Amino acid sequence: MAIHSALEPSESIAAGTTLGTVRLTVSDLASSRSFYELVLGMSAAERPDGALALGAVGSGQPLLELRGNSAADPMDHRRTGLYHFAILVPTRRDLAAALARLLRARWPLQGASDHLVSEALYLNDPDGNGIEIYRDRPRPEWPRAGERIRMATLPLDLDGLLGELAGGGERDAGAVAAEADPDGRVAGAPLPAAAQIGHVHLQVSDLRTSEAFYSGVLGFEVTVRGYPGALFVSAGGYHHHVGLNTWHSAGAAPPPPGALGLRSLEVLLPDTESLRRVLARVDASGLATERVDGGALVRDPSGNAVLLRA
Repeated sequence: MAIHSALEPSESIAAGTTLGTVRLTVSDLASSRSFYELVLGMSAAERPDGALALGAVGSGQPLLELRGNSAADPMDHRRTGLYHFAILVPTRRDLAAALARLLRARWPLQGASDHLVSEALYLNDPDGNGIEIYRDRPRPEWPRAGERIRMATLPLDLDGLLGELAGGGERDAGAVAAEADPDGRVAGAPLPAAAQIGHVHLQVSDLRTSEAFYSGVLGFEVTVRGYPGALFVSAGGYHHHVGLNTWHSAGAAPPPPGALGLRSLEVLLPDTESLRRVLARVDASGLATERVDGGALVRDPSGNAVLLRA
């Protein structure tokens, strides 16, 4: 897909830009609802059109929108699409509470990492959609290499993290896993109301064309280039709002239409003027858009759908 843009953005995306609802196709809506409610502590609301909205308890902003399709093609992690979506929680104690809930549910972790700017837990939902739950370190503590933010992938001390729930002393992960409510349901605090989609990490076919789209057209700033086969971009000096990698998908095609996995990710501009400026750049790039829900849906060069809204 040709994009009529240089790699450096002519205008940066608004500093107040954030991410909104991530929309997924799942194979079994009831099974997914059970996972997100019991394992992650989210609150579900059924919509008239059959979709399921999931968010933090006490928050009106859905983090996820799920649509079920038992006949959908299975997820193929060698194609482009979702690598993971990332739920940002406000504090380290909130991250410890999320870990305790996962342990009590005996849901397997795919990883646990210290990224210098953040601490993160990784897992998959029942269909294999990647999930990160993380907390940020304060911005003044983020290490830098010149003008760029420095990130790494170091082991996360899970027992030390659980110590946040025990007044600072370490807790054994096995002992936490043995705790449960008397009725056998998963024990633990719900996802906090301030939780949000902090970033989305995508599998793409080519980093150069992806950079031309996310930085050159949308206006995100490139913040991290230090990972082989990956690129990270953000608005307003954040470490990243969108991650891009070719680790399993270099040169790959998008999944078949309607396959399990990502339907769209939502980029929320702070006001209508900021949205207008981005849409003007999209139109000038020659990319096709579909006007929906007060915004516009555009696809990146790897076929990932991005919903731009104010």
